[in-house]
Amino acid sequence: MPKPYSLDLRERVAGFVGGGRSRHAAAAHFGVSVSFVVKLVKALDVSGRLDPKPSGGRRHSKLEPHRSLLLARVAEKEDITMPELAAELEAQTGTKADPASLSRWLIRNGYRLKKNAAGQRARSARRQDGARRMDDEAPAEHAA
Repeated sequence: MPKPYSLDLRERVAGFVGGGRSRHAAAAHFGVSVSFVVKLVKALDVSGRLDPKPSGGRRHSKLEPHRSLLLARVAEKEDITMPELAAELEAQTGTKADPASLSRWLIRNGYRLKKNAAGQRARSARRQDGARRMDDEAPAEHAA
């Protein structure tokens, strides 16, 4: 993320526009974009402040307050699907969560992909055999 312009530059730009010059002239004079000057002057008019908005920091998950509920439900029913878990979370707490965000949250909290007893990734019922590889022999009726 780019660094914000210094407070000194912000004060000089605001003073330049405050002195009766246009926003376009201020942008050209100080070598900044017109949109920066427009937003700066608007922020000065609304809040009276020139300092930049805070950037970065840690974003907190909206699922964290429901940690005990989610982990208990996953421990109770190990093969629960993410759409089922999302529906239960919404029904019990009113918090909407996308199944993909639930999956990422569970992975961050130590849960991984489901494995079967052989340590292999579990396959869906539709593809128990797996796809035939291209270098496998062709069926007998197509052999030349």
